[in-house]
Amino acid sequence: MTEEEKGHLGIEDRAADHGQNTKGATIMRTNDTPNEGVITSYAQAPARSITAGGVTYAYRELGPKGGIPVVFFVHLAATLDNWDPRIIDPIAKNHHVIAFDNRGVGASTGQVPDTVEAMADDAYTFIKALGFSKIDIFSFSLGGFVAQALVVKHPDLVRKLVLTGTGPKGGKDIDKVAGITYFDILRATLTRSDPKEFLDPDPVGSEGVPVLQPQRHRQARRARVRQPAQGAHRRP
Repeated sequence: MTEEEKGHLGIEDRAADHGQNTKGATIMRTNDTPNEGVITSYAQAPARSITAGGVTYAYRELGPKGGIPVVFFVHLAATLDNWDPRIIDPIAKNHHVIAFDNRGVGASTGQVPDTVEAMADDAYTFIKALGFSKIDIFSFSLGGFVAQALVVKHPDLVRKLVLTGTGPKGGKDIDKVAGITYFDILRATLTRSDPKEFLDPDPVGSEGVPVLQPQRHRQARRARVRQPAQGAHRRP
């Protein structure tokens, strides 16, 4: 059996699991054990990979299979490991959840695209390779940009879309997000710390979009919270 025939056989098996029609597609995937028990903990979800369009995409899936899956689109400079289980695990109790590294990110191969629209094209390739014709999306930050571009290009693919910590193309200060993030990645590298230590979302940002604030502002707020109110009694 040739590699191409194996790819066709694999996607047909996958399509049967998901109830999707993927006739004519060619993929290669690894570490797929469809008969394993249902995993609802992101920390325990095994790493998988699937190859489509010359790119090998790394992903994890958990939760009960069947029906419409929830695909997670991660934020800028993040990989599969950056998702918080406190967000994913409750959703995975009742939904099939899929998180992935887009092209050139994390364990996925290829070159990182130069545009959000190209990232949306790669996300579409990944989703179709898995055999889905309808999905729900949970997106964060850059993932929200990609999700919006995907919906514009393929409106019939997405049933429900959740956008968090993101904004529309051309929104106020959206063009500054990447520069701020890369600067803080550099600072984190020099100080051997997590880049998120230098970033803080402001819940009252303009147009409802979280504004990235330096660490010193967060520390100042924490100091104010810790300071006892005037006249308050301290324990000896």
